[in-house]
Amino acid sequence: MRKALAIIAFCVFLPAFAIDEEDLNRVLQELEEILEQQPDYEKERKNHIANLRALAEIKPTPERILAVGEAYIGFDNDSAITYLSYGLSRSRGSDRYPFLWHLGAQLPLEGLFEKAQQYYSQINPDSLPEALLSQYYDAGRQMYGFTKAFFKDLPADAIHIQEKQLQMQRKLLEVLPPNSLEYHFHLGEYYYNIRQYSRAQVILKKVLEDASANNRIMASTAYYLAMIARENNDTTAETYYLAVSAIHDVKSATREVASLQELGNHLYTTGDISRAHHYLASALENAVACGATLRMIQTVESLPIIERAYTSRLATSRDTLYFVILIMCVLIIVMVVTLLFLRSEMRKMQQLQQKLRNANDAKEVYISEFLQLCTFYMDKLNHLGKLVARKLTAGRSEELLNMTKSGKFIEEQSREFYDMFDSAFLHIYPTFVEQVNALLKPEYKIEHRSGEPLNTELRMLAFMRLGIEESQRIAQMLNYSLNTIYAYRNRLKSKAINRNTFEDDIMKISSLS
Repeated sequence: MRKALAIIAFCVFLPAFAIDEEDLNRVLQELEEILEQQPDYEKERKNHIANLRALAEIKPTPERILAVGEAYIGFDNDSAITYLSYGLSRSRGSDRYPFLWHLGAQLPLEGLFEKAQQYYSQINPDSLPEALLSQYYDAGRQMYGFTKAFFKDLPADAIHIQEKQLQMQRKLLEVLPPNSLEYHFHLGEYYYNIRQYSRAQVILKKVLEDASANNRIMASTAYYLAMIARENNDTTAETYYLAVSAIHDVKSATREVASLQELGNHLYTTGDISRAHHYLASALENAVACGATLRMIQTVESLPIIERAYTSRLATSRDTLYFVILIMCVLIIVMVVTLLFLRSEMRKMQQLQQKLRNANDAKEVYISEFLQLCTFYMDKLNHLGKLVARKLTAGRSEELLNMTKSGKFIEEQSREFYDMFDSAFLHIYPTFVEQVNALLKPEYKIEHRSGEPLNTELRMLAFMRLGIEESQRIAQMLNYSLNTIYAYRNRLKSKAINRNTFEDDIMKISSLS
């Protein structure tokens, strides 16, 4: 009696969740780090399953087959059901019971409620040893819990199913050792299910302190504490405990979970779009990989949220792209106007060669500066394309990803730039090809027809003639590797009449015909 009064008094004066911003930021940072390590945790679990499967293949006893099926639970639902069904077909008598209750617990995740009931109802609890009763009732609790989730939009059916879940939970509490961690967890869950949130909070917070080595119980306990915080409108605590739950789900390589999805939905409502998008995408990937229909349905309900997050991100990226394109268009217009002006001036001053040479110096400087500016924006567009591809990859937006990875936009802009450059350069250096060929051995002369664009070798030499001699800058402008540019330069030198002075001779090419 005194113990009960103490619990009631503690519940009455129970303080709110004492979670501050520092705690929240710390646990969210930890979750980010844990998610990066998720493949390692999954690999460890796969190796564990592979070892169990190897033993079961050597000697397929019911115990070994059951161990494989249990190892798949929460990780790959289809494989779990396959192994449990296989074990059931090979078992007789009381050896069938563990397979029956596990199938009863797992089949609702696939929407197979009646089949789950058929399997589970084949077990007579009166014939079970006392040591197995807790597993039997725990499976029943899970079966009705998963079934209830499918009927959340049908309150009358959900209430009826929940009553069966609570009945199983009460029986489970009767057979669990009162001092065990599992007993206190299920007691806290029971109080949560009957909406006695204060009692549930007291018990579950104590479980969370004692279950540090048990990722499964830690994840479930933190999830219920998050739901209690939601009932109390404590946004900070809800986020904190959902993150804690997700951390322990990842550590145990459990993919049939709701914490990460709930966290993504919650963060979206609080305006943290970046994290919400990341967590929802991870939750969707886990749901598909696990093959649990229930979780996939719940995650699909969040797809509009993912879409809105994408739309928000794309709007920002699109605005940036439009700005860059506008700048490029202005530059192109300026360049075209300048070229038209230069052509007009060249026609007027054909007899004034000295003045033309002076004007050429100014034009070369102008073109060199303009090329540097174009290179800057081309690099910027390239960086932006990679950024958009990386951010959208996690959301499986295949169309955008393929468009970005194809580099179509950059290729089009580069092609227009090269066409514009070739035209401008050949207007200023109309005999450039002939003068280059004069520096080459007869058998290596470059063929170039009027009106055709420059090939790579001629374009590289054109850049060098304009004062862009560094291989690094030439590589950036031609979108080639540095080694490729070195190879081109060495190959051209080997074709030259005078290898040692070839590049100096290129710099002496005159713009006059």
